[in-house]
Amino acid sequence: MLKCDFQYQHADFILNVELQMQQQLLGIVGASGCGKSTLLKNIVGLLQPQQGSIQFNNRILLDTTRQIHVPMHQRRIALIFQNALLFPHMNVQQNLRYAEKWVVKSERKFQFDEIVDLLELKPLIQRKAHQLSGGEAQRVSIGRALLSSPNLLLLDEPLTGLDNHLKQQILPFLKRMKQELNLPMIYVTHHMQELEYLQADTVQLNQGQLQNK
Repeated sequence: MLKCDFQYQHADFILNVELQMQQQLLGIVGASGCGKSTLLKNIVGLLQPQQGSIQFNNRILLDTTRQIHVPMHQRRIALIFQNALLFPHMNVQQNLRYAEKWVVKSERKFQFDEIVDLLELKPLIQRKAHQLSGGEAQRVSIGRALLSSPNLLLLDEPLTGLDNHLKQQILPFLKRMKQELNLPMIYVTHHMQELEYLQADTVQLNQGQLQNK
């Protein structure tokens, strides 16, 4: 499914990644600053490794030896950040539709109503970003990512900054996504409890090195 073998020189460490992901949900746990976000940004294409390769579903996304580098917008990989980056001038429906409009109808993996129902967004559909709570905004961010019809979903500490009450609201939605959507996901966090709740297969990132838990 996903095969990564690359090296990235970070300011504070060298990220050495050897990863083969076969499962639907892979959890990566590690302390703040250990390279979790850097790893995801290399996979999605925001950063480019100095050397190595990345393949997904037998498609080469990066191979420094063969000088192959598929641009981020062509990888069909969605990355959800810690903070929901919604368009402030758009309401929830417009934010969701923005992602959907870039995908040809015949290639859409999910339908608008399906995602709205899954994430219980219907009551929020006409609200602007500033009218949403942190948890509501993150649900919209997740919905927008899904409507971009990715083949792989990356979640970069999506519950960071939310209080415990909001975290307990979001986690069941993430579990439903795992159970109901046939979509591979990588979820990074420094809270092992989140991965235990989601029943994710887990590896640990420690000073730029991946280790089995």
